[in-house]
Amino acid sequence: MCCRLEFGMKASGMRMVTRSWSREPGAGPRGRKSHRPMRRQRKAQSLSVAYEASDDEKGEGTELLKVPSWEPQDWQQQLANIRTMRSGKDAPVDQLGAEHCYDPSAPPKVQRYQVLLSLMLSSQTKDQVTAGAMQRLRARGLTVDSILQTDDSTLGTLIYPVGFWRNKVKYIKQTSAILQQRYGGDIPASVAELVALPGVGPKMAHLAMAVAWGTVSGIAVDTHVHRIANRLKWTKKVTKSPEETRRALEEWLPRNLWSEINGLLVGFGQQTCLPVRPRCQACLNQAMCPAAHRL
Repeated sequence: MCCRLEFGMKASGMRMVTRSWSREPGAGPRGRKSHRPMRRQRKAQSLSVAYEASDDEKGEGTELLKVPSWEPQDWQQQLANIRTMRSGKDAPVDQLGAEHCYDPSAPPKVQRYQVLLSLMLSSQTKDQVTAGAMQRLRARGLTVDSILQTDDSTLGTLIYPVGFWRNKVKYIKQTSAILQQRYGGDIPASVAELVALPGVGPKMAHLAMAVAWGTVSGIAVDTHVHRIANRLKWTKKVTKSPEETRRALEEWLPRNLWSEINGLLVGFGQQTCLPVRPRCQACLNQAMCPAAHRL
């Protein structure tokens, strides 16, 4: 027999739903009456308990507490040490990141477009090179219309030597045309629509949401974040791509840290935890870094 019990929990705004399965006294395996004497039950009856938000508590902005089933060892101390090492805010990303590449005096729509363009240029490119390309583009008046009126050869000259600049000329032109046709020259306000644009990946989309729209939609993971997360074993298993790392981090990292973690780890990767010959001797996490002894 299945019985369902509901208890109102007004104080917490939640309803506890319990389900239990039991047989009637003396019932056999298939529910038939048994003539054998009843035995005292030794094991406690299994009880399934689920918590549901009440109708009053459900609504926009409601987020139930998520307790991670796994989290890395020593991650809080490691994070505190990285914050200490990054307290000077003097890495290239701190002065030349996407939030510093747009014209603050431009209309909001143009600012957002410039943010997206800087992110598209930044792929496989050092921040210093991206910033230089953005300066040259802005000097000519960087808007959707101005880019569409610029021929491919001139655009290539302006953005060179960013990585894969020929492909980026094509993607910038295609994306700018879509923005003009579908969004009135603005950029989309969702990750799904952003990643649908030519040349825009998940990392760029999450950073665009944060910088251009002020919305934390996820953790932006580039090669620095991907590398450091695996060195510190901040993923339950080794991940093979930045997108896999993003999903692994979001499973356990508290959401209030999502907006901070990209800039923090990118700068740390630029200055200390380098791709080749990392400066482990200068790292406060050397003693607790799983990768320090083999780098």
